Amino acid sequence: MKTGFSLDLNKVMKFPEKGIFSRVLSKSDNHNYTLMCLSKGTEIDTHTSTKTGYVQVLKGMGKFKLFDKDIEMKPGVFIFMPANAPHSLKADEDLSILLCLSK
Repeated sequence: MKTGFSLDLNKVMKFPEKGIFSRVLSKSDNHNYTLMCLSKGTEIDTHTSTKTGYVQVLKGMGKFKLFDKDIEMKPGVFIFMPANAPHSLKADEDLSILLCLSK
């Protein structure tokens, strides 16, 4: 997109009764920005990505495990994940994150 755009992420957030709402905000050959909203109690089991990842916590609380390190998720927390890093997370309350994957 050559013109650029802006979004109020607070207005885009939607928390399902169970599970995850996600919306791709911007995608190219080099990056993928996704808004993810996880309902309280939702877990994402340990997995990896071949891409470098960045997580910015926007709303809510949870726990993030990166390699063997436990990270408290709360608004303002930023997490960097190198490619192929094992990670998982759990939403202790409704949780919203901005996820960026890049080459």
